[in-house]
Formats: sequence, C-alpha cells, structure tokens
Amino acid sequence: MARAGLTRERLIAAGADLADEAGFAQVTVSALARRFDVKVASLYSHLRNSQELKTGIALLALAELADRAADALAGRAGRDALTALANVYRDYAREHPGRFAAAQLRLDPQTAAASAGVRQAQLTRALLRGYDLAEPDQTHAVRLLGSVFYGYVSMELGGSFSHSSPGPDESWSRVLDALDALLRNWPAAPAPSPTGH
Repeated sequence: MARAGLTRERLIAAGADLADEAGFAQVTVSALARRFDVKVASLYSHLRNSQELKTGIALLALAELADRAADALAGRAGRDALTALANVYRDYAREHPGRFAAAQLRLDPQTAAASAGVRQAQLTRALLRGYDLAEPDQTHAVRLLGSVFYGYVSMELGGSFSHSSPGPDESWSRVLDALDALLRNWPAAPAPSPTGH
C-alpha cells in the first residue's frame, strides 16, 4: 500500500476496524503498521503514539454513537425513545465491540468537552424532558442510563448472561420497563438534615 495514501483519518478508521477484529487493547501503532505493511516510523508523521491513536478511535466511536442516537430519537418520546436509545448502544456494541470499548476510554477534560460525548449527553437530556425531570435529577438520570446501558451491554458481550435463563433479550426488555417506571416515578430528593449531617 502506498505510503502517500496514509492520512490520520484513514489510520484511525483502520485502527477502529482493528479494534473490532482483535480487541481495543490490541490496538497499537505497531499493529497498525503491520496492517498497512509499512514501517512504524512512517506512521509517526500522522500519529504521535498509540495513545493518540486510541484517543482518535474513541472520538470516532463517540461520534458514530451520537449520530445513531440522533437518528433513533427523532420523533420519539417516553418509553419509545428510551428503548430506541438503549438499542443504539446495544446494537453498536454487537456490531463494533472494539469501538464500543474505545467509547469508554477516559479522555482528558479538554478532549472530552470537544467530543461527541457531549452531544450524547444532550440527546439523553432531550429524552428525559419527556419524563419531566429537572436538575439535579436530570444529571442523576443521565448517569443512571449510561451506567445501565454500558454495564448491561458490557456484561452481555463478556458472556455473563449466557449460562442461565431467562435469556438476555427478555432481561433487556424488563430492564427497560424498570427504567421507564423509575423515570416516570423519580424519587424526591431527601430533605436536608436539620443538623446539616
């Protein structure tokens, strides 16, 4: 493959494909160089190191997830929107396990603030407006949904639900029922203690 054809965007896309095939932990500049049959040094004009490559894959994955979420949520509200958003994460993880792992990479604050992760949070907040949640409960709910979606899907991908009944699809549906019920009946914040403790 001609070296002249290499760009940062192309290398990151190839790294994302490699992550899906071999696992995100296996993605390095060296592995990418082998994939393109070039010397590692020839990639350093495009990428400083493996961390920059992994960050690029994480940003790509976050953008892809946000695009899918926006499409899925269009015209939906309530339980329908909740299910659509949840299935975006689950379907993406099944199709792109390496990218899904990359989307959970810890980013520095500046990179995170400029990423599509912000758009994902905004889309989740838009969904939550259908449940009439105000701050700070809305932030708590965003964190809850992210924890459940990422946690359930990660456990499912890891085979945690493969050896017992009912099947994971049935549990997924019940989990979404439970989340919908919780969001419609969000508990009131506890009153502050008179002693301040």
